[in-house]
Amino acid sequence: MEYMYAALLLHKLGKEINENHLKSIVSAAGGNIDEGKIKSLVASLKGIDIAKELESASLTPVPVASHAGHEKKEEKPKEEKKEAAAEGLSALFG
Repeated sequence: MEYMYAALLLHKLGKEINENHLKSIVSAAGGNIDEGKIKSLVASLKGIDIAKELESASLTPVPVASHAGHEKKEEKPKEEKKEAAAEGLSALFG
């Protein structure tokens, strides 16, 4: 993942994304250099318009409703547990 961050930093700064630049950034940050990963990343980014990809990625809607629905699911079992506990107490005291 650190290699992708380094590539994004180079893109943001308007620098060429090549093996030497990636190695410099990762080593300056204290990371370990993996030659294979760096070569693979540089090869996979050839011909890719990073600005266009970032633009299309940021336009993807975030599913906020699913998170809100998840919170509601958690609340329902808690209410059911309270009702079940109340029924159990009423059975004790008739």
